[in-house]
Amino acid sequence: MKVKLQIRKNGNALYEDVHDISDADSFGLACAHAWTQLRERRMAEVSSVGALFEALDNDLLDELYGAEIRLCKA
Repeated sequence: MKVKLQIRKNGNALYEDVHDISDADSFGLACAHAWTQLRERRMAEVSSVGALFEALDNDLLDELYGAEIRLCKA
């Protein structure tokens, strides 16, 4: 089934994409894809070596803390 996976925090979309989810494995892959996209976006925002080290020290889980995960039929 096509499902839209949304991750929102404070009303802002952190991630949104449509995935084909049919079981636990495909749901896990969708979540892994979201994690990778969020991490890559975070690294792309870094503008210097010092900022890169600071970004590496900050955990992506801190950014996701308090976020809301939604699944909607696509």
